[in-house]
Amino acid sequence: MTLRFADESAPSTPLHLVSQNELESWRETLDKTASGWLDRLAFGAALGETALLPTGDGAIAVAGYGTEQARRRDRFHIATVAGKLPAGTYELCTSMPQTVLEECALGWLLAGYSFERYKAKPAPQAWLKAPTGIDATRTEAIANGEALTRDLINTPSNDMGPEELEQAARALAEIHGARVSVTCGDDLLSEGFPLIHAVGRASPRAPRLIDLTHGTEGPSLTLVGKGVCFDTGGLNLKPGASMGLMKKDMGGAATVLGLASMILSLGLKLRLRVLIPAVENSVSGNAFRPQDVLPSRKGLSVEINNTDAEGRLVLADALALACEEDPDCLISMATLTGAARVAVGPDIAPFYSTDERFASALAASAARVADPVWRLPFYEPYEAMIEPAVADLDNAPKGGMAGSITAALFLRRFAEGARSYNHFDIYGWQPTAAPARPVGGVGQGARAILEALPEILGL
Repeated sequence: MTLRFADESAPSTPLHLVSQNELESWRETLDKTASGWLDRLAFGAALGETALLPTGDGAIAVAGYGTEQARRRDRFHIATVAGKLPAGTYELCTSMPQTVLEECALGWLLAGYSFERYKAKPAPQAWLKAPTGIDATRTEAIANGEALTRDLINTPSNDMGPEELEQAARALAEIHGARVSVTCGDDLLSEGFPLIHAVGRASPRAPRLIDLTHGTEGPSLTLVGKGVCFDTGGLNLKPGASMGLMKKDMGGAATVLGLASMILSLGLKLRLRVLIPAVENSVSGNAFRPQDVLPSRKGLSVEINNTDAEGRLVLADALALACEEDPDCLISMATLTGAARVAVGPDIAPFYSTDERFASALAASAARVADPVWRLPFYEPYEAMIEPAVADLDNAPKGGMAGSITAALFLRRFAEGARSYNHFDIYGWQPTAAPARPVGGVGQGARAILEALPEILGL
């Protein structure tokens, strides 16, 4: 779906955002009828509280609450108000600082998202006019990049396999004049992507490596996204409870495509490359097995100790390819480990970085745009945990300790030599409804990266 602000010429209802310390002064601006309704409703300007007040001419004045302090506990709190309003067009009236106003505007757009592919008709919507002073074009580009990510994750796997993920990349490329090449099926072996082929070969839906490029000038940015369109666990079959959400295992691919959409829509002057190893990890007679030792594009051999640790395998070949062009900045995003969720929960995107400049810029930008991240270490003493006796690397170290870190260390082996390698172990799913984030697929880290790019790449 497309998220946008209301037409500026449309008639609108004023929406007053009133903090508790502004309540009395705002009350004094109301006519007697509206003020009386305010009393009857016992409106106290609590977070998310709304009051629909009829004015003397029969129109509606709406009051809500939003402050910088509330943002600490509830990102996009304005979205709570937006979800309670009747269909119509609204215009913000507030003395909020510019940074908070920007978050309010984005939160409102994101609150308008719903996954409508299988619905008979969309729900009615409360529209917002772009608040004065914000960059409406940028805000819409960010919201629609996030909507793309959500749509891709939310689509069930019967309609979102490797081929459909390729089609999504091609559709994005067509809009922005980008180029796409795809290596598919057994061609993966002849072209040097044995790990991608091994993971995807058991499915009747052919595995592939999707390669999108755009731009010939400026610094280079390569995004690598895990595109496991469904993960049964392979021969190490997942239990039913663990398999239920595995349509979201291509959340890394969905997130890098959403970020690419933002970058392309905003016309950033850089050389962009997006690599997506797209597979389905299935079970059949030719599935890869525990204890197999597989080659990789980089030349490192990998012992398979769990076929359910497949995401790092497909990323490994893609990272090796990415490093052959020596990009200025290399980022991988993947729904990679349950260990990351145990460490920081579903709302925070943990990341790893070899680049102090990237890490500091990202932390600052994440705070500015309310897109939480947390840095975890490439802890080198754990390197021995990913070194088995019979191969160069182990895809699933025994013991279950430091699972996110050892996965990140595994990936770093395939990004050695990169000027700046940064890995995000995201969840990609909103388990409970929150302001501007309904239950379902969600982007993580993309807005923070976008905000940090000018500093990271010198744009």
